Amino acid sequence: MIRWIRFHLLDMTGILIIGLALYFFSFGSNEAFKLDVSPSFLNMNTIFISILIEALPFVLIGVLIAGFIQIFVREEHIQRWIPKNKFLAVLMSCVVGAAFPACECGIVPIVRRLIGKGVPIYAGIGFLLTGPLINPIVIFSTYMAFGNDMKIAASRMILGFIISVIIAFLVSIFIKGNQLKHSVPSTVSSPTDKKSFVDQLWDMLKHSIDEFFDMGRYLVLGAFFASFVQTYVSTKSLLAIGDDLGSSMAVMMGLAYVLSLCSEADAFIGASFKNLFPTTAILSFLIYGPMIDLKNTIMMLSVFKARFVIILLLLITGTVFSTLVLLHGLW
Repeated sequence: MIRWIRFHLLDMTGILIIGLALYFFSFGSNEAFKLDVSPSFLNMNTIFISILIEALPFVLIGVLIAGFIQIFVREEHIQRWIPKNKFLAVLMSCVVGAAFPACECGIVPIVRRLIGKGVPIYAGIGFLLTGPLINPIVIFSTYMAFGNDMKIAASRMILGFIISVIIAFLVSIFIKGNQLKHSVPSTVSSPTDKKSFVDQLWDMLKHSIDEFFDMGRYLVLGAFFASFVQTYVSTKSLLAIGDDLGSSMAVMMGLAYVLSLCSEADAFIGASFKNLFPTTAILSFLIYGPMIDLKNTIMMLSVFKARFVIILLLLITGTVFSTLVLLHGLW
């Protein structure tokens, strides 16, 4: 036990997190630690910390759920719960995801554990897409952000669900295998195991800590890249090119990817553009960002094969863009 704790205390990720804390406080009020840096660098630091503060609570919830799945959920349970029909499995995963309050960071470790336990890749993707996009917290925050406008909130929920089903079903057709980089070992106790419930809870906690360190390093890396791009890439030049539907949607989807906002708060940013862009472009921002963004891409690259992540990125981008353009024409 002591050896296990020491191992994690000496883990490079732990050192990195400690370093980040020192880095943050070095720009605080203590004169002894203040450094003479440019305002843009201070701005990047602020954005970086804000992304981490937004994401870390959801990652912690996600790794605890992942630890629970690893210890207490058996493969035979999964096989009984998931329908054999692909479309029904996709539909079920999207419905369950829609009722699950998680952000795009916290959902990644959960999906990895589910797929490692035998959930088909297409069902895992359905859960991954709808969880951060249309859960009750996100819909309520969207309703509030747009001045109690239920039309935008309902459009985000309905269109997001339809697009998620389409993407997951396309994955079921074209993608084979679980696409995980590394197999997830099954350590769930067998019926003959004599472990007490307390021991199983401790095992769950250990797995959650493993998962946190594993996911945390990629969250930090993704947050850094997102804050760097937000600081040093001019959004004014992007906004200047959004003069028609296609380009305005491209701009808003690009902003959603780069900003890497938590899905529980992105509606308030999206609402600030409602006088600049058409409603369809605003919806592309609200739907695309929770499905895929910069920090989430880096986290997924740590879990899934790079080729699959690239295909999924292109599939999400193409499906969101084409579906919303088609529906805009019908409207």
